[in-house]
Parts: sequence; C-alpha cells; structure tokens
Amino acid sequence: MHKPINSTDDLNHHETAKLIIDFLHRQIMHHAMWFSEVQKEYGREEAFKVLGRVLDQSSSIQINRLAKELGFEVDEGIPVPLLNLSEEGLRSLKEKIAANWLANDGVWFQALEFTEGMRQAKQCNDACWAGFSPFEAWSIKRFLNLPEKAGIEGLKRALSFRLYAAINKQSIEDESENSIIFRMVDCRVQSARKRKGLDDYPCKSAGVVEYTEFARAIDPGIKTECIGCPPDKHPDEWYCAWRFRIG
Repeated sequence: MHKPINSTDDLNHHETAKLIIDFLHRQIMHHAMWFSEVQKEYGREEAFKVLGRVLDQSSSIQINRLAKELGFEVDEGIPVPLLNLSEEGLRSLKEKIAANWLANDGVWFQALEFTEGMRQAKQCNDACWAGFSPFEAWSIKRFLNLPEKAGIEGLKRALSFRLYAAINKQSIEDESENSIIFRMVDCRVQSARKRKGLDDYPCKSAGVVEYTEFARAIDPGIKTECIGCPPDKHPDEWYCAWRFRIG
C-alpha cells in the first residue's frame, strides 16, 4: 500500500517529476493573473508596457537558472539544445506547439460546452479572443519590431506570425495600396469536422472579434470586414475570408 503523502519528501521520483510539471503550470497561471490585474488597474496599453519589461528581465532569469540546473548552454537567451535542432526539427516543434495551443483552446471550449451549453461556451470564447488577439498582435509587433502604427504592410507580416499560421494554410491578396484580402484556405478545426461528415463550426462571431481586434492592435486605423465565415456559405477554396483596409 502506498504510504501517505504529507510532504514533498514523501514523493517518489515519478511523483516529484509530476509536481515539477504542476509547478510550471502554476507559474503560467500566475503570470497571466499578474497581467490581468495590471490591465484591470491601469489599462491594456500600460499593462503591455509592464509586460514587456517583465519579459525582458524574467525570461533571462528563468532560462539561465534552468540552464545551470540542467546543464545546457545559452546563446543570446536561447537554449543551445534548441538551436542544435535541424531546420526541419525546429519547424516541426513550432507546429507542435501551435497545435497544442489549439488543442488547449478546444478543451477549454468543450469543458464549458458540456457543462453550461454551447451559447455560454461561445460567449466565453468570443470574450477570450477579445483579450488574446490584441496580446498576440502586441507579441508579434514586439518580435518583428514593428512601429506602433504598422499599416497594411505591417498587418501582412504580422498575419504570417500568428499561431494559426503555423498550423493552417492561408493566403493574402493585395486588393489595392490600402487594402488586402486574407483567406483561411485550410482550417485545422473545420477540416477535421469535414472529415467526420460534420457541418462547419459557426465561428463567425469569434472571427469578427478575433480579426477586428488583431488588426486594430497592429494599427488603430485598420478596418476589418468579414467577406464570409461559417455559418456563411463559402467556396471550397477557403473557409473564411476577411478584408482589411486603411485610410
């Protein structure tokens, strides 16, 4: 019979490793809660400024501490074992991480759908996108060093760096100097439903929030128009399409 666990000293090797994973999850949640509270108190713009300062300092502290503990080197803030992966290996890892993000999103949705119903799940999903899209835009602008008002050209670049871009097929068409048409050619979620013989998931309400907030965060002057998104009818060539224009 397994002995009672009264302290971490009572854990076996496997249980200690499991606790470390739980510690990492707690850290992620604490990080998100700090941002949420700062945003609530001082607004989104100021919260992003604070977040930038935190990331610059905290990521270095954490990576260097893990490097010392686990015995790997760091090159300009990047763990060397990560840099030692082949181009194909890095690309595959990037896709797997993006796929995990999408799977986690789906698990959250279903957890609420099965207990509270579809309407409540969609309501929370839309609200989540209202917060995540500006954050992802901020993160990409920071990564690419885009200006505050990045314009249509900045949006074109940013759309290619979204998590979705790593796992879905998309296209961008220049409609004019001041407008583009973005199409989701192959959507991982919708394609899976199609293979199962299911109707498209009606994602338009979330999409309107998602793309509008993302484009606005790239440049406040960009306007977003939905050309088509489920439950709208759409051609076989794409699942959803959006027009972005400025000026």
